[in-house]
Amino acid sequence: MKHSLQLKLSQHLTLTPQLQQSIRLLQLSTVELNQELERYLAENPLLERVDLPSDDAQPTQPPSNMGEGETIREGEAREEARREDARDEPPAFAEEHGFGDEHSPTPGARRDDDDRDDFTQFAAAEPTLQEHLLQQIALTGLTQRDKRLAALIVGHLDEDGYLAQPLEEILESAIAAVPELEIDDLNIALRQVHNLEPAGVGARHVAECLELQLKALPESTPHRDTALTLVARHLDLLAARDFNRLKRLLAVTEDELRAVRSLILSLDPKPGRAFGQGDVRYVVPDVVVRKAGGRWYASLNRDAMPRLRINKMYADILQASRDNGGKHLAGQLQEARWLIKNVQQRFDTILRVTQAIVDRQRNFFEHGEVAMRPLVLREIAEAVGLHESTISRVTTQKYMLTPRGIFELKYFFGSHVSTDTGGACSATAIRALIKQLVAAEDARKPLSDHRISDILAQQGIQVARRTVAKYREAMHIQPANLRKSI
Repeated sequence: MKHSLQLKLSQHLTLTPQLQQSIRLLQLSTVELNQELERYLAENPLLERVDLPSDDAQPTQPPSNMGEGETIREGEAREEARREDARDEPPAFAEEHGFGDEHSPTPGARRDDDDRDDFTQFAAAEPTLQEHLLQQIALTGLTQRDKRLAALIVGHLDEDGYLAQPLEEILESAIAAVPELEIDDLNIALRQVHNLEPAGVGARHVAECLELQLKALPESTPHRDTALTLVARHLDLLAARDFNRLKRLLAVTEDELRAVRSLILSLDPKPGRAFGQGDVRYVVPDVVVRKAGGRWYASLNRDAMPRLRINKMYADILQASRDNGGKHLAGQLQEARWLIKNVQQRFDTILRVTQAIVDRQRNFFEHGEVAMRPLVLREIAEAVGLHESTISRVTTQKYMLTPRGIFELKYFFGSHVSTDTGGACSATAIRALIKQLVAAEDARKPLSDHRISDILAQQGIQVARRTVAKYREAMHIQPANLRKSI
């Protein structure tokens, strides 16, 4: 066997560390981005974060070509002169949302003397349901043993305020800690919990919860006794909308049954949900959409944008030690520059994609969901010159604040159905039409899925009955037999 040398040419794609970082930052949400930046800040001393107060009326930044020796004020003067020539144009990304140069943070407008911190935003933590009930138990005149048993019951309530675990199981688990404990003791403790606020806590099922709330009402409340009979014996008939049978069983007229039903609907079937359930997660919009000069424009939310810069002290140390070999700091300086550039590119891409979406969905911002047009990722990808996978990353967990509310960018994409005129109607618009039809229907004769399909067909939108049912269920709208009222 002979040995030989061969020359072979091939091509392969290699992702540089900078490109990998850019892709990773692009797919992160705002919260995840801040967590990732905190990690970089902890590892790289040459990188620091300066979050300054923003002023939408006077957005300023140092120009991107400002040198190391140029002061911030000189850079602002140059930028102001350049903006004078384009005062009437919509704000661009580089003008309104700059990132700091090597030694200069992104400057924000100075805060007015009267613009002080509003400490009312730091609201006190809401007590949980268990804490609220235990406070009431501590103020009762019960013995220490009875308070302990009542607290034991409270500890087994779920977040809705229900006691889902049978008393027998609670007895088995607590008998070792409470000597001579019997089931009657737990029943007495449960009745004590039933007397606490909010009314209905400690119930073992919905009927008992509603019954406890009705009993807490004054005896002079109209139709209270009839409502008690209904929830105790015939709640299943009310859920099934069998109003004719209810009128016969309760011996009431239609008007009286309507009043009884209204009284029951005024009760809270989940009394525990009114209390704090732990940390509340808020959505921070990445982009704000406004109308100006008859057009809709997207701009980045300055409060969601981290402002990064190079630490001047360490940069000066690096400059002084270049002749003495500062390779480690030089590598960290390059990493910091990459990160600042990639964060800026992330927001630049988000803004470009959002503006492309706004341009194609302007009818939605004018008229609402019924005017939503079909849109796919490929259309936006071609418009901004990016790959579909990049558009998918940009539109995931990124949110847009509009006059109609906050929406995830993914919301504006969806499937479509054909119309009789040869056009297309988006699934979002069809769901909005179904919601409008249900809202305007006669409560005594609600529209069936087949009837809704026929009405949409009359408007030129061909939608099968099963498709109507699918959209209706997705919007948590009950079927026609459960929407029937008296």
